[in-house]
Amino acid sequence: ENYIAKLVLDGDPAYRHDQEGPDDMAAHIRSVLTQSEITIPVQGGRLALGTWQGLFLWEHRYQAHRRKLTVTLTGL
Repeated sequence: ENYIAKLVLDGDPAYRHDQEGPDDMAAHIRSVLTQSEITIPVQGGRLALGTWQGLFLWEHRYQAHRRKLTVTLTGL
């Protein structure tokens, strides 16, 4: 998280999209770098993740925003 914050600075004067605050455009850029969707196989009713794998949700804005999580299941 600290690396991403240093890589994409809040309030950078080069950003023109800042109507919702200094973290507005930076949050858009960070979301591109950290993915907004993922596909995970399910085996035996459980997520098929490796020993050191996990699922993490990142919020790139400092102000509270209401978010929705959509889960789509496909298969046999």
